[in-house]
Amino acid sequence: MKLRKLELKDAPLMLEWMHDESVVKDLQADFAAKTLEDCENFIKAAADTSVNMHLAITDDNDEYMGTVSLKHINGETAEFGITVRTAAMGKGYSRFAMEEIIKTGLDKLGLKSIFWCVNPENKRAVRFYDKNGYRFIDMKNRSVEGYTKEQVNKYVWYEVRKHPS
Repeated sequence: MKLRKLELKDAPLMLEWMHDESVVKDLQADFAAKTLEDCENFIKAAADTSVNMHLAITDDNDEYMGTVSLKHINGETAEFGITVRTAAMGKGYSRFAMEEIIKTGLDKLGLKSIFWCVNPENKRAVRFYDKNGYRFIDMKNRSVEGYTKEQVNKYVWYEVRKHPS
């Protein structure tokens, strides 16, 4: 397993998870409407890592398994995101990628905190975060870039903070 920059060759497998109802049913965006061209454009845009860092999660043969991201990077905080193909579920890819991108954000980018949310209907994700000891935070009635007030209040929020040295 490794993380690397997204490459155009990843687009067909990225589109695979976007069109997999079992993967996207509880996600915020309408991934079912995405095309191969949308995936290719996303990959091209991902070359600029100044505000968003999107990396490919790959197996040992460099096959794309999913995408892990730090979004809205502002020097202090960033939002974490991850999606993996069905073929990668239950095989440690999510745990590996999450640990690596959090380490990158806190240690290399010097962020103070990384946060994320999950739809409470996404029981698999909630179990994963809880099982791995991630800290729940109360975001009710707060403003979060890219989310409506209703979404902020509905979703389950987590955060990892940098420990003082």
